Amino acid sequence: MNLTDLKARGVKPGGKPIADGTVSGLRLHAGDKKGNGKWLMRFTSPETRKRRDMGFGTYPDVSITEARKSAAAARELIRNGIDPIDARKADKQARTSDAQALTFEKAARQFHADHKPGWNNSKHAAQWITTLETYVFPHIGNRKVDDLKARDFADALRNIWLEKPETASRVKQRCSSVMDWCAAQELIGANPVGVVVKLLPKQPKIRDRVVHHPAMPWQDVPVFVEGVLRAGNPSLSKSMLEFLILTAARSGEVRAMTWDEVDLVDCVWTVPAERMKANAAHRVPLSGRAIAILQEQKDKAEHPDIVFPSPSGSVPSDMILTKFLRDQKAASSEKGRIATAHGFRSSFRDWASENGYPRDYAERALAHTISNQTEAAYHRTDLLDQRRGMMESWAQYVCGMGDQGDNIVSISAS
Repeated sequence: MNLTDLKARGVKPGGKPIADGTVSGLRLHAGDKKGNGKWLMRFTSPETRKRRDMGFGTYPDVSITEARKSAAAARELIRNGIDPIDARKADKQARTSDAQALTFEKAARQFHADHKPGWNNSKHAAQWITTLETYVFPHIGNRKVDDLKARDFADALRNIWLEKPETASRVKQRCSSVMDWCAAQELIGANPVGVVVKLLPKQPKIRDRVVHHPAMPWQDVPVFVEGVLRAGNPSLSKSMLEFLILTAARSGEVRAMTWDEVDLVDCVWTVPAERMKANAAHRVPLSGRAIAILQEQKDKAEHPDIVFPSPSGSVPSDMILTKFLRDQKAASSEKGRIATAHGFRSSFRDWASENGYPRDYAERALAHTISNQTEAAYHRTDLLDQRRGMMESWAQYVCGMGDQGDNIVSISAS
């Protein structure tokens, strides 16, 4: 009769071994307290013809099913003329040898290569290994994984732990994933990264470390657009930045924009999910001026796919707009700080609020994620048509066309 959990839980200290009944020779030997035991399989070695006992752990840590599976695999080796105990020792020695030869950098790169196909966001995949190359490999990249201790990871993270807490936390999590991977392959005994926080100072709370992007006051945007972006000779930076302001988009969304995302007939730009922070496709209604900028880019025919290509024909650097704003000394509402490209999203948001546009319109224009799950469940539309008028009014204001007072909308009680 096959061994069941009911019988196994009834095993008492000093009791006789109970045969599994499924795998020949597998028995549960009584432990030092009721319901605990040790798995042993008696067999005759096919190599020495001597009787041996092979252990498979303790019950209930190792379940009946797991013990049977391990014992069945051992029996298969015996049928093939291999002593399973010797085979297990050889395998352990091989893993030990692998661990002694495996450095943290090699382990991290192997982990990255193994898991990268399952990550939908290519930008995340690239950043994942880049952060380790920047902050960890220079410190412990050439160290053997089985030699690494918690203090080694703490030392690698120390310089950025308080200065760049978000980055440090992500790097720590990635180090932990690599070491978990090593532990799962029995290359190390345990993952030491979990206790790293005990060796480092307490990080500031999230609400205390939020740093807003310096934004240009919305009242100053028309003067900046007319006096800087539309003055003098045209340039890639000027075109991109004006389009970014008009659409309230993020820099990365504009820089990597492609023609297959644009519908010039229906005046809609659809940013695919993989390029959005919230990982959801985002439709942007395009104003007349935004369409004009796109048409100018299309007439130039500088690239078959990229809307705003760099001179080398690639996606422009993430520093191109930052450098432009610094060169122009674009003032922000924060004294002594230059306005940022991302900050124009705040400029738009403030303008929308000051001019009476519904919160839903503005939040959808910015593609913000709704944190309240109950509220999010009711939002099944992106309000594209309703947002068209708002974005056209924003464009008219930014470009100095029309009286701002005419653009103010009324909000119904509903």
